[in-house]
Amino acid sequence: MQMFWGRCNIESAAAFSYFNKGSRIRKLVHCLKYDGVKEVGYELGKIYGLSLKASGFLDNIDFIVPIPLHKSRKRARGFNQSEMISAGISEASCLPVVTNAVERRAATSTQTKYTKTERWSNVNEAFIVKKPELFAGKHVLLVDDVITTGATMESCASEILKAEGARVSLAALACVLS
Repeated sequence: MQMFWGRCNIESAAAFSYFNKGSRIRKLVHCLKYDGVKEVGYELGKIYGLSLKASGFLDNIDFIVPIPLHKSRKRARGFNQSEMISAGISEASCLPVVTNAVERRAATSTQTKYTKTERWSNVNEAFIVKKPELFAGKHVLLVDDVITTGATMESCASEILKAEGARVSLAALACVLS
């Protein structure tokens, strides 16, 4: 994805669908995040995982890391939608999911109402890698539900890339065209 060129050293990036007004994927992501239908994330993750596996996108990936939610947001929602998507991808690919190595240290407000510049400020230094040794020399697939500006993915990936020899690829269910 061109949005990361020159900003963050991403190996590769993929999105399953475009996130447009009225699109089916948008409705499904809203069911997942706002209606609490966790199974939507898991099932879409399985379908996406099969597609990523068939394309060879996952060939050199060591493990999957879902974008973490702050503990207060996870408590309020009851689950992390990126973990559900990651679980589905894992089911299809047999890659392990690691959920305890990166933490969202800042309880950032939702990105949905921010401008592009405000989104970058909102997630700047929002993540911390708790287990950098886990990422040393590894190729990680960082997973989120929707990429809008790329600010969240880039902020998290930048922290992971501080580990010696770490590589990061990105996958999201959907991407907003800008």
